[in-house]
Amino acid sequence: MTNTPVSPLLTFNDGATIPQLGYGVWQVEDSVAEDVVGQALKAGYRHIDTAKAYGNEAGVGRAIASSGIPRDEIFVTTKLWNTDQGYDQALAAFDASMERLGLETLDCYLIHWPAPERNLHRETWRALVDLQKSGRVRSIGVCNFRANELDEIIEDSGVTPAMLQIETHPYFPQAELIEYAQSHGILHQSWSPLGNGSDLLQEPVLAQIGEQLGATPAQVVLAWHRQRGSVVIPKSVTPSRIVENFESLEVHLTEEDMALIDALDRGTEGRLGGDPAKLN
Repeated sequence: MTNTPVSPLLTFNDGATIPQLGYGVWQVEDSVAEDVVGQALKAGYRHIDTAKAYGNEAGVGRAIASSGIPRDEIFVTTKLWNTDQGYDQALAAFDASMERLGLETLDCYLIHWPAPERNLHRETWRALVDLQKSGRVRSIGVCNFRANELDEIIEDSGVTPAMLQIETHPYFPQAELIEYAQSHGILHQSWSPLGNGSDLLQEPVLAQIGEQLGATPAQVVLAWHRQRGSVVIPKSVTPSRIVENFESLEVHLTEEDMALIDALDRGTEGRLGGDPAKLN
């Protein structure tokens, strides 16, 4: 493998583009974020995914500022937390996130969870629509929304999200929801793409495919996501794995490989993270 792969770009329904392979910072302490995001940028990542709830926006911002990379070459996503839902609250939360990040404009802003019991996702989405119209954020989307909640915000606002970020990995591929999103022109992004907290990377089939390709199980899984057409944001604080994950761009699976990995699907029993119906 070479040391300088370049992530493909995928195009949103609003015309903007996003690097297909990004770097996620969930569960990364703010004091650590500056260092590991800096390492990711040196490895070649040009897409960083954070959130208010992660508590590391400031560290991410410091890494971007000190990287020496032009701002327009780095795609940055952050997310609005549940307690900030509501029109005015969302606008204020966006301002606070931007201050922590030290940025003038944001590439993508997402509603982190639908929080159905709050029933504020429609007006929260209208706030994001207005932020996009103002030019302060280029693309807007949602995380963890189900089909009914996507329908509700689209019908209410007339604006379709550019991206749907949901938990997906071979144990929980969510093919039906992804297909639904794609039918509306919504790009899918995977969180927990390597099945964090599970035994996914110990699956013999991944080792077998990796052995044939000279790749690790993690690289095989990331290639599976990429070949599904998904945006993917693996997280690691280990320098060698940050590089290893980026080098997955050079791994290419056959249709047979893809089918073998598809067969790992455990349905809803494969869910590892929160249930969108319950997290409020």
